Amino acid sequence: MLYQAYQFQDDLIAPLRDLARRLQIFSATAFWGPVGNMGRHFAAALEMISRFEITHERPDFAITSAMIGNRMAPVTVETVLDMPFGTLLRFAAETDAQRPRVLVVAPLSGHFATLLRGTVQTLLRDHDVYITDWANARDVPLSAGRFGMDDYVDYIIRFLEEIGPGAHILAVCQPCVQALAAVAVMSEERHPATPRTMTLMAGPIDPRESPTKVNELAVSKSLAWFENSLITAVPWRYQGAGRRVYPGFLQLVAFMSMNMERHQDAHRKLYDHLAKGETAEAGKIKNFYDEYFAVLDLTEEFYIETIERVFQKAELATGDLTHHGRKVDPGQIRNTALLTVEGGRDDICALGQTSAAHDLCRALRPHLKRHHLQANVGHYGVFNGRRWEGEIYPVVRNMILAME
Repeated sequence: MLYQAYQFQDDLIAPLRDLARRLQIFSATAFWGPVGNMGRHFAAALEMISRFEITHERPDFAITSAMIGNRMAPVTVETVLDMPFGTLLRFAAETDAQRPRVLVVAPLSGHFATLLRGTVQTLLRDHDVYITDWANARDVPLSAGRFGMDDYVDYIIRFLEEIGPGAHILAVCQPCVQALAAVAVMSEERHPATPRTMTLMAGPIDPRESPTKVNELAVSKSLAWFENSLITAVPWRYQGAGRRVYPGFLQLVAFMSMNMERHQDAHRKLYDHLAKGETAEAGKIKNFYDEYFAVLDLTEEFYIETIERVFQKAELATGDLTHHGRKVDPGQIRNTALLTVEGGRDDICALGQTSAAHDLCRALRPHLKRHHLQANVGHYGVFNGRRWEGEIYPVVRNMILAME
């Protein structure tokens, strides 16, 4: 009944949000609209109320152009392959140049792939960019079947096949494990679409290294606790009615609880900016939380298998990971160059967890391995923001160009 309780509460609050929006419009257009200090505070309070919601629809990537060389080139988003649990998207830039093809593997951890908008925007400067756009499990009918870790790996392989030989792969956070597994499987099979490079950014290859609060929570409870406390059925009003999922709103609450003071402070600043009419400053905060409060649900099997196989048993690090019953051996990777990236202040995936991939990829020659530690950035800063653009991205670009 967890999902039903959440939905009932949201339905109760919806009329209040709608009223606040209507009052905003009325007060802004009426001849006696908000004036003076009291009016501005009233308008700010209305907007804060209207924004009090979690959405379940994917925001738009809103990438329409990219700086390529010395000009801004138009960009269109194309659907390359549409599958039940995920879509392969391409950001097609208007250019005649042949550019390295990069598959960005987005996390399936409660947020949409649009969280990597900044990552994609930067990569477009020099690359033909594709991304895994994962579906919201509550919108996938039961007839589509299950979607677990093995299926996730299958999707990565299928997407690489669609892109074709000679591509590169870049995984952010949670899917670093599945991306490494996919490349290992493809390497062992001598698959023609095996990527030339593999960039793993802030992912739990070995979560036993410097455990964070996220890691500790995963191992502090039994699987039965996760199943009984966090898994619930999708309400009947949605296309995926009856599917058992880990709701995205629970993941959002978990993330926020880790830094609650920071989020409270951000919303206090938002209110102050709105009350003072500082629209540009308020817009930055609103844009972030519009993305942050857009959540998706995970299938029960994917979430539970991730808890068990990635965090509790660390199967990839211990050599026990299998793919459809077949042992996954990163030692089979011989020709795919490896780059790992970690943030010095990452409180979700700590130092050493991603770089552990180098020991697993034991057959790779030294010149095909590189690790980059970016000081003074947290988890989000590894793949977005000033340090990503100016210091991390050049390392990624150079690794890719070296293998073209």
